[in-house]
Amino acid sequence: MIPLALLPGHAQWGGHLDELIARPEPLWIYGAAGSGVSVLAAELAARRGLPCFDADSAEAGAAWLSEHPRGLVAARTAPPPALPCLALRLPGLDEHPEAIPALLAALAAEEGLEGSLPTLLGALPCPGNLRELRNRLLRWKLLGQLPVEEAGGPPRFEAEDLATNLHALERFLLHQALRRAYGNRVEAAQRLGVSRRQLYLLIRRHGDPVRGEAASGDLPLRVQKRIQKRRSAQNSSPDPGTR
Repeated sequence: MIPLALLPGHAQWGGHLDELIARPEPLWIYGAAGSGVSVLAAELAARRGLPCFDADSAEAGAAWLSEHPRGLVAARTAPPPALPCLALRLPGLDEHPEAIPALLAALAAEEGLEGSLPTLLGALPCPGNLRELRNRLLRWKLLGQLPVEEAGGPPRFEAEDLATNLHALERFLLHQALRRAYGNRVEAAQRLGVSRRQLYLLIRRHGDPVRGEAASGDLPLRVQKRIQKRRSAQNSSPDPGTR
């Protein structure tokens, strides 16, 4: 188990754990997936000698707390505003990148890895937080894979029409998912929430930066119509020289 002192933001909340444990109110620990929410909630519940509940929604967590005074909830979202509890948000690694080296070292020690680690293992963004760090380390240890560096920043929307901008956003999200999945297309489809067939259609349209596959140049119908409309408008405009 990762020591609590290594979790992101420990410098802010770590000094108040004994107070949190002693308080009569129930505790609601929340944060991004993989940020250590369940680890901290389980530890505090054990110290309180009370149960802990992993809530998949704010409503489920609130219902559980109504039956478990002083219990602890681990959740992805903040508690409902009217719920009488103490809430602690755990920040992600993007907010505290200085926590990454020590976390990687602890994970490497768990896996029996010695020596220096590749710099890319600790590169941001790290959307899965602790879970993604462990995943990166295991992929490198077992498969020799390292994460692919992502393009800097979101796409720039130069066009004014929605169809063209959606096309650019679609390409950005596809390439981002493929990089974060190390080129694994089943995993990329899961990240995007699409079927494998839909993923292959997207790859045909936009290419695959991990495998070096070029885009086919096929455009979705909405973009083709927009281009045709623009060209028609240009062709129908009067020639300035004839005025």
